[in-house]
Amino acid sequence: MLKEYFLEKIAETIDNLKEKGMLGQMTAADEYSLQTEIPKNAQFGDFAINVSSLSRYAKLPPVKIAETIAENIKKDNFEINIAAGFINFKLHNNMLNNILAEIIDKKLDYAKNNIGKGNKVILEYVSANPTGPFHIGHGRWAAMGSALANVMKYSGFDVYQEFYINDAGSQIQKLGKSLYIRILQELGTEINFPEDEEEAKNYYTGEYLIPVAKEFVEKEPVKADEIKKNYNGNFNGDDLKFLSKYARLKMLSLQQALLEEFNTHFDNYFSELTLHESGKVEECIKKLDELGVLYNKDGALWFASSKYGDDQDRVIKKSDGAYTYLTADIAYHYNKLQRGFDTLLNIWGADHHGYIPRMKAAIEVLGYNPNSLEVLLGQLVNLVMNGEQVRMGKRTKMITLDELIEDVGVDATRYWMIMRSIDTTLDFDIELAKSKTDENPVFYVQYAHARACSILRHAVQEKFDVINKTSTEPSVTDLENIINNLKANDFDVLWETDDEKTLETTKKLLLKLEEFKSVVQNAAKNRTPYLLTKYLQELSANFHQFYTFSKVLVEDEKLMFARLSVVKAVTLILEAALKLIAVTAPERM
Repeated sequence: MLKEYFLEKIAETIDNLKEKGMLGQMTAADEYSLQTEIPKNAQFGDFAINVSSLSRYAKLPPVKIAETIAENIKKDNFEINIAAGFINFKLHNNMLNNILAEIIDKKLDYAKNNIGKGNKVILEYVSANPTGPFHIGHGRWAAMGSALANVMKYSGFDVYQEFYINDAGSQIQKLGKSLYIRILQELGTEINFPEDEEEAKNYYTGEYLIPVAKEFVEKEPVKADEIKKNYNGNFNGDDLKFLSKYARLKMLSLQQALLEEFNTHFDNYFSELTLHESGKVEECIKKLDELGVLYNKDGALWFASSKYGDDQDRVIKKSDGAYTYLTADIAYHYNKLQRGFDTLLNIWGADHHGYIPRMKAAIEVLGYNPNSLEVLLGQLVNLVMNGEQVRMGKRTKMITLDELIEDVGVDATRYWMIMRSIDTTLDFDIELAKSKTDENPVFYVQYAHARACSILRHAVQEKFDVINKTSTEPSVTDLENIINNLKANDFDVLWETDDEKTLETTKKLLLKLEEFKSVVQNAAKNRTPYLLTKYLQELSANFHQFYTFSKVLVEDEKLMFARLSVVKAVTLILEAALKLIAVTAPERM
């Protein structure tokens, strides 16, 4: 990566100068931090590093420090100029040629790296109750989580994706009771949900259970009739147990099907219920008790988490004998650690921020590194339609993920959900997301890829039969074979022009293509997949500028193939980046 390459050059030179006492009073013990920038004025160079901060150690003017460093850098395929405390680097053309040649050679693996070094990561996200359709917030976690998993795998992390099914609480019985009522309604029984607002909270009154009830009656008519006969104004215990399980599995299967459609693929669906049934919750409580961090107070069992960084102690078992949500959560994370994962990476809603210190406390008590837990806190999604925020709570206003996907499409929904940092509120403009204009980010990027593919197709149709006279049926594959056989020095012809705009936009595009390496690593290391969408927008803009000022299908064969190679490189990097966020790269639009 060029940004890192020049930083390393500077650091290496500074270390040598410090050893020789050539940087004023600066010594080997002095620690510093520098970063590579892109000069606002391209005439200064392609990259710049400001060394002014070293003045505090060297006791020298910034320009003197910059000059000393520049004089002692071993120059290789670049030139240097100084402006105040800035060291500016200007690349030679062969360095740009090498970028293009490497992309053509490595294709979709161009930015693949190993910063993860095989670190075993369990990434838990979405993790909803199996009691109803996903809301749009779940869609954001699904898109962000799956994109993060992709970019981390691409960067050498061993990522295991897990969905934690919250199926152990009273909500499952509420779901069973709700389906019970819908089935009885389907069979003609005069029954409805309670009108009392408080009583109604014990049911799921949404219409989404109506088709589930219809399907049950059609497929299980005998069982349905039995349920109706057993109903005497009260729910039959065995029937309720049966329907609770049936409804849980049905809603979970619907959720799983939607996630697959949404290009979100989990390695495992982990049931909270199995934690209790297998005795792992009791096992975890016993372990905490043996470690001396539990105590009784007011009839409840407490975890002394405040001794380990939490702001207060937490109840593990309530006075009525019921476990708190935290109890199973601790057992679940203990189970993750026992399975050998190095990093426990979770995506939670912002309202769960208070769980982080108590979970870290539990992990530390259990003998593991509390920093093995990483939590990304996700903010809400606001739906915007015709310039106004859509009110939540009305089905006709499209509040569920499946409705949004049906209206907008998988690609647009995923792209928009990933487009902002997860810790900021996202405004999802429905009408814009559906539009086929440059203002729609996903359309703009996909159109750039389709346009580049179109150029390659036209090259075959318009030029290839003239150039390669031995081919009776020229194809894009034939063209790619020619491009694949070009060497770095075959791209020298790209720079043999006096047109400043052509040179500028070609260089800018190649540097943006090279930047993909840095973007991927930063996205993986900092858990920020939204950087990929930002990069895709910028790359698409650079490509459109290049195409505006550089005619690709020219008579000069060497120049044409060189520029076609640039176009091919654009298709490869756009496809690679879109693949990481699980959005398609169409060849035609």
